[in-house]
Amino acid sequence: MPTPARPTIPVALSARHAHLCQEHVEALFGKGHRLTPLADLSQPGQFACRETIEVVGPRRSIPGVRVLGPARPASQVELSFTDGIVLGLNLPVRLSGDTKGSPGAHLIGPRGAVKLVEGLIVAARHIHCSPDDARRFGLADRQKVYARFPGPRGLLFDEVLVRVDPAFRTELHLDTDEGNAAGIRSGQAVEIVTSLCRDLCGQEACPIAPGVRDGASQPFCGFTERGDVSFFRP
Repeated sequence: MPTPARPTIPVALSARHAHLCQEHVEALFGKGHRLTPLADLSQPGQFACRETIEVVGPRRSIPGVRVLGPARPASQVELSFTDGIVLGLNLPVRLSGDTKGSPGAHLIGPRGAVKLVEGLIVAARHIHCSPDDARRFGLADRQKVYARFPGPRGLLFDEVLVRVDPAFRTELHLDTDEGNAAGIRSGQAVEIVTSLCRDLCGQEACPIAPGVRDGASQPFCGFTERGDVSFFRP
């Protein structure tokens, strides 16, 4: 019997960017300033702005960081681990909006500067999923799954959090470090795997499988250890 096809969704690579509250928009770009849309993003209602800022860390700064709109209740800057090394900061992996205790930095705009006490993070890999696609793929909000990329630099990402909301367009969000590691580009398709043991191995009566948490851990067994077995066979 042929193996059922696993769900596939598109990938969106997220370059470094900033979300600003309206108070900081005006502090950086002038009193009464409103963010200026440059291009729509893949998620409905979200857009890249013409405005950019410079992020200043203890070691170096990164100029030209794109601001995304619309304005949010609180400011945050989403960077990669590589960006953190450049700035001289140890950035935590967090979901968007979870910035408590994260490092801060100075943000510089053409009309002023802001000292961000906290708010610099590496965005945790996640899937934006519409309710219809969640039902179709058998996914639930806050579920953790794997994302499988075939190819010469194929990778299997774990700890991928599913976020279900009617406002979402279904896609996997990764940062540029993750995309470069797997040799992928925005728009490519990725397979969603809910269980390594059930979906990729399928060995019956396995003593290890019951202890494996779907989407969050990998079993240590002959399947993952053997050199003649690959997750990325066509």
